[in-house]
Amino acid sequence: MPKRVNHAERRTEIAEALVRVAGRRGLHAVGMRDVAAEAGVSLRLVQYYFETKEQLLLFGLRHLTERFGERVSARIRAAGEEPGPRAMIEALLTAALPTDLESRTFHHLYTSYAVLAVHDQALAAQPFIKDPDAAEAALVGLLQQAQEAGLLRRGVDTRAEAVSLLAMSAGLGTSILVGQRDPESATAIFDYHLDRIFSPDGGE
Repeated sequence: MPKRVNHAERRTEIAEALVRVAGRRGLHAVGMRDVAAEAGVSLRLVQYYFETKEQLLLFGLRHLTERFGERVSARIRAAGEEPGPRAMIEALLTAALPTDLESRTFHHLYTSYAVLAVHDQALAAQPFIKDPDAAEAALVGLLQQAQEAGLLRRGVDTRAEAVSLLAMSAGLGTSILVGQRDPESATAIFDYHLDRIFSPDGGE
């Protein structure tokens, strides 16, 4: 009896091969043949699952986003059984910092996708654009939760702060990636900014 192929697993294996080879060479320099070689399969098989490089890139982006979500969830679990809004915000922001091989690859490739999307209408029209919006909505929700609990300083604009934090995260991530600063100093900047948002005495 022929072995039954798990197509979802095979697609995931190909996506992971894309992530690995693109992490080494850069997303712009990777072709479907490179991905096939990295995955240890034929080019024909890669083309069976992904008819075009664009389809492969889009699936790879979704896979990368799922891995980031798992990383955030792990950090939230590590924060305790009932982490407060600030701990959850810190988990979300620090998970994106390129502090190890996985997170460096994530930041590098996600930034590369952003650059490609500027000139590729198909990429720009995909959920890639919605993922930052989802992160912003999550941060706004956490800040509003903290505000309702009296944990923020008075007059805090939760949406403006969420946008600022995300922009700060992206900028700090790039500065770590290029060696401008280390993860510890980046985390200290997060702490400094969150200290300005959260009240030390419950709302004043």
